[in-house]
Amino acid sequence: MHSRYDIIRRNTLKARTLIVKATAAAGSGHPGGSFSMAEILGCLFYKHMRYDAANPCWEGRDRLVLSKGHAAPGLFSHLAISGFIPESEVETLRSLGSRLQGHPDMKCPGVEFCGGSLGTGLSYSVGMALSARMDGLDSRIYTVIGDGESDEGQIWEATMAAAKFKLDNLTVILDRNYVQQDSYTEGVMPLDAAATGPNPNPVAARNDPTLWRTSDKWRAFGWHVIEVDGHRIEQIDSAIRGAKQVSGRPSIIIARTVKGKGVRHMEDNPQWHGKAPSPEMVPIILDELKSQAAVAPSIIAGDMTRLDLEVKRCDGAGPDYIHMDVMDGIFVPTVTFGYEKIRELRPLTDIPFDSHLMISQPARHVKKYAEAGSDIITVHAEVCSVSEFGEIHDYLKGVDVGVGVAVNPQTPIPPWLKEFVPTLDQFIVMSVVPGRSGQKYIYESHQKTRTIIQSLNEHGFGGVVEADGGVNTLNVADCFDDGARVFVGGSSMVGQPDMKQAIDDIRGRISYARQRMLLHRAHSLGGSKLVHDWIALHVVGEQSDTLNKIARESSLL
Repeated sequence: MHSRYDIIRRNTLKARTLIVKATAAAGSGHPGGSFSMAEILGCLFYKHMRYDAANPCWEGRDRLVLSKGHAAPGLFSHLAISGFIPESEVETLRSLGSRLQGHPDMKCPGVEFCGGSLGTGLSYSVGMALSARMDGLDSRIYTVIGDGESDEGQIWEATMAAAKFKLDNLTVILDRNYVQQDSYTEGVMPLDAAATGPNPNPVAARNDPTLWRTSDKWRAFGWHVIEVDGHRIEQIDSAIRGAKQVSGRPSIIIARTVKGKGVRHMEDNPQWHGKAPSPEMVPIILDELKSQAAVAPSIIAGDMTRLDLEVKRCDGAGPDYIHMDVMDGIFVPTVTFGYEKIRELRPLTDIPFDSHLMISQPARHVKKYAEAGSDIITVHAEVCSVSEFGEIHDYLKGVDVGVGVAVNPQTPIPPWLKEFVPTLDQFIVMSVVPGRSGQKYIYESHQKTRTIIQSLNEHGFGGVVEADGGVNTLNVADCFDDGARVFVGGSSMVGQPDMKQAIDDIRGRISYARQRMLLHRAHSLGGSKLVHDWIALHVVGEQSDTLNKIARESSLL
């Protein structure tokens, strides 16, 4: 996507945190649908929408209509982060006299539509889009609708009107999370293929394209349709950019999402459509949100003569990032590729490029790597002075590319880094000697990672620590326990015949470690009773059985 990826990622996590605090303080609200649209609103607020938080009624602004108004905590959290309201105000949600009611109300700065009765937001948006056209404004109207809301006939009346008037300044985003107030959408009123039972499994419905019919409906009404994974920032970003290029008809982005995304016991669970977390669970939930992890296969572990094919393999395997190990033969003895290759590979996928520059004099070259399409750029502390890194840091921040620092196994945190820590996006702890693929993990890196994370946190670090070198299924859980949250895999991912399965296996080990960590957190807060209560929240599928097993293995029950 090139640029703003880390800004969107960090602010989306912050928004989810504010949603938890707001609904817990209110003792009511709708966290499930607020979480499912978090990345959608993140891409709109932090990249695509034009607005002035200091002048909310600026005539030239873009408009966001939240038709699924019960997800108001999600909107309020992003308004707070964007500067429309103080962040502390989100905890006044649903309080008497507050500007933040259970549904959006225009008394709150930044709210464009009083969302209460479902189904009406799209009609309102059609009027806004027509008005902008009549007034000669180039404003865009973005409307977020729900799939349960799509049971309303008024949605489809507005859909016909928008197509009739060729409203190419209107983009609808359907939060297709498969859950509505009482049950799963496909059991209540299916938008896709006919339901196979009273409570069709949303996981199967979401992941089987042969069942999808929603896009056919919208195309039949004359709309331009784009389908995305609604939690992949790069896909949403690409879709919004694509919608802006469409002429003569409105666009809809069908974003397949998970209701309650980010909090496992809320995911795909209709109970959390409109239910607030209890105060004793809030610290555990906040830890769960903060412990989200990402995997990044390193393509140099594949066929270096056909890196285009390796990128395409990554694209099919669905990692969070693609790790670009750039080596110049000077800082390390190996030569891999340079910015020209990154520019050549960039059009092949929307997955973010995590460019790790193992090169000398990075300040002289970093601009070329940013312009080539890197979303995150990490340079080595060993080849930077404070002034050189300051130049790199300020340039990358200025062009909205994530900035990181890496250290070799024998290198401590440089003292000069302290002033940059609060705005650093990434810190890579090398657990092999850089320069070649396939080395074994250096065991001492576990303690080093823990020490580095403690030091970073003492200085206000808000980014992520990445474990790079020798990470595999045998040690990734320990790396997670150390505090790393991004995991680079060469031979363990790209080097495997089935990369998708290899990534899934590593993610499974991370998930186990994450659930174990949260159980320990529950035990530290409330002993075996809170552990039992935490497990009892996990009613979807086999979650509770898995957690009970982990708790027994960890002697927490």
